Amino acid sequence: MITEQDRTHLKRCVELAAEALASGDAPFGSVLVSGDGKVLLEERNQVGGGDHTQHPEFALARWAAQHLTPDQRATATVYTSGEHCPMCAAAHGWAGLGRIVYASSTPQLGNWLAELGVAPSRVRALRIEEVISDTPVDGPDEVLAQAVRELQIRFHEGG
Repeated sequence: MITEQDRTHLKRCVELAAEALASGDAPFGSVLVSGDGKVLLEERNQVGGGDHTQHPEFALARWAAQHLTPDQRATATVYTSGEHCPMCAAAHGWAGLGRIVYASSTPQLGNWLAELGVAPSRVRALRIEEVISDTPVDGPDEVLAQAVRELQIRFHEGG
């Protein structure tokens, strides 16, 4: 269940996604929050340089593995504008991070991209639960998903 506190962090993720878009990157943003509610790190997509592994969720998982204890990672939450791709979900699982909360889902993104005529990705669109187990997952948030949809439309239509 997504709470108002969750929505506050998800709104920041959408803002970060908009910042990514403004910088020429695909519109995705993520926030890592400690078990006691402190924002630890914010990241946005940085694939515009050609390295398509520069996803914000992947960066958060790497940072957490280097800076947090296993217990701190297990109680942390990753908030993100879009549901983790398989690469990011695997990184999340390997790092031992806790809960994931997302504004828009993989099926929503797939539908939006199909409507826009965007060719399917080379990477299979798997749900988080198909990649990692024993991780609490909440999302999507239907209101914020629409904001993410608008960012995706602008990105893929070149605006």
